[in-house]
Amino acid sequence: MNKKNILKFITGTIMLGVLVGCGGEKKEANGELDRSKQFVTVATGPTSGLYYPIGGAFSKVIKDLGYKSSAQATGASVENISLILNGGADLAITMSDSVAQAYDAFGAYEGKEPAKNLRCLMGLYPNYVQLVTTTKTGIKKFTDLKGKRVGVGAPNSGVELNARMMYEAHGMTYADSKIDYLNYGEAIDQMKNGLVDAVFVTSGIPNATIMELGTVAKTVLVPIEGEGFKRLQEKYPFFVAAEIPADTYDTDGPVQTATVRNIMLIREELPEDVVYDITKGIFEHMEGIKASHATSEKHISLENSQIGVQIPFHPGAEKYYREKGIIK
Repeated sequence: MNKKNILKFITGTIMLGVLVGCGGEKKEANGELDRSKQFVTVATGPTSGLYYPIGGAFSKVIKDLGYKSSAQATGASVENISLILNGGADLAITMSDSVAQAYDAFGAYEGKEPAKNLRCLMGLYPNYVQLVTTTKTGIKKFTDLKGKRVGVGAPNSGVELNARMMYEAHGMTYADSKIDYLNYGEAIDQMKNGLVDAVFVTSGIPNATIMELGTVAKTVLVPIEGEGFKRLQEKYPFFVAAEIPADTYDTDGPVQTATVRNIMLIREELPEDVVYDITKGIFEHMEGIKASHATSEKHISLENSQIGVQIPFHPGAEKYYREKGIIK
């Protein structure tokens, strides 16, 4: 073999090794998906909210499938959207209103590039806007927030975006109240000490921090209804009216409010076969998800997987839904 042929042989061998090595990231020798080579990070939310245990349950199911996976506590929706876009997370729970704003660059994302590469894995469960106070404050309706100390959520969090929209729908602005940018766990702690009068909590029900508040004070939920809700839904149609039953927090009666759906985002760059496999695995082991919280048990299912989703599904998830006849 002359030098030229030897060089070709060496070059070809190296290229073959590179191709086999790259393929090994994704497939085993028999062509099957090698789950152990894929690390899946699930972005959740604050440890005081529902995102954290539910996201943790997703991570555990994915790990039980054979993937490497971890769940991380975050500031929830807005931070989670950023983590998905910058590759810091592979799955992330978010509120659909925050996603809609990022996808079409309006509201909190005004002036930014539309995030058209956001993709969905599945719809999850409804978040209830819970405007919480106690009998001591005298707050009974939304306009009573004028001049009061109000916890609206961490800056640009999903809760805080909701609070802004609620104020707008009721013809008010933050200037009408004394605003504290605290996450709702911190804000409710401040309420116990008499330092905050009302707190926005956008989450599933029941929420543990509100239940804890009820052990030291008589809880009041301020309704989102009437003309305020009508204006809210006219501008932001992803809000849906719902009722919080009286026995949720031992209130004097059921309370009308607004809800917005949570969805699970998934990073667009993940391979289609990996996402298909994860989607299939989650729905075939749904008992692990449902056991994480009463909200999961009631709402998270294959039948509800399309509710509240206003962005495209990842092709891997879409393939599974077509197989199951959920989408045509």
